[in-house]
Amino acid sequence: MDKTRPLVAPSIISADFSRLKEELIRIEEAGADLVHVDVMDGQFVPNITLGPMVTAAIRKSTKLFLDVHLMIYNPFDYIEPFVKAGANRIQVHFESTEDIEETLKYIRKCNIESGLVFSPETSHEMIPKYLELCDTVLIMTVRPGFGGQAFMPDMLEKIRFTKEAIERQGLKTKIEVDGGIDEKTGAQCIDAGASILVAGTYLFNGDLKANIEKLHGL
Repeated sequence: MDKTRPLVAPSIISADFSRLKEELIRIEEAGADLVHVDVMDGQFVPNITLGPMVTAAIRKSTKLFLDVHLMIYNPFDYIEPFVKAGANRIQVHFESTEDIEETLKYIRKCNIESGLVFSPETSHEMIPKYLELCDTVLIMTVRPGFGGQAFMPDMLEKIRFTKEAIERQGLKTKIEVDGGIDEKTGAQCIDAGASILVAGTYLFNGDLKANIEKLHGL
């Protein structure tokens, strides 16, 4: 794999859940790099999606890296269930817990990657403090909770700020973006410093393989 190209992570909640195994095979054959699994509890965000049992079923159906994004309160309590379900990386929201450092350290203690997610309303000034505890920082480019939202261009400055902070600290933390990603907005995010693109509506509402190839080419 060319390490300089962006990594593409289809968001599984945009797939056809009545054919979940087939969709995962299709994602793999289309050239995706990882699968993004959005977990929502109906409280932290106004939507409910899936939990450890469905994540375990996803794990059984694909060899791809599982990027689990917890949009839930008290994420610490759910680390072990998602580790057991097969997550390769667990990402938690800055806004969801007061125990950010403890949570990120425990994720790494479980021998998987850790990530910290920042919603649009959270100041970028909060990011540098936690970078050394993160394998990824996920910048939400829409408000979390629902797919199909329009990209928020003012988040590009947050991506640039994060990239500069990573370089200033001499870290290898990767920047991931999620929300309204397509060929145009993906290119803007890559230019700003992102290297992992999460996409749902754009990928699944068109030619999956061709759209993944377009994002890889950015």
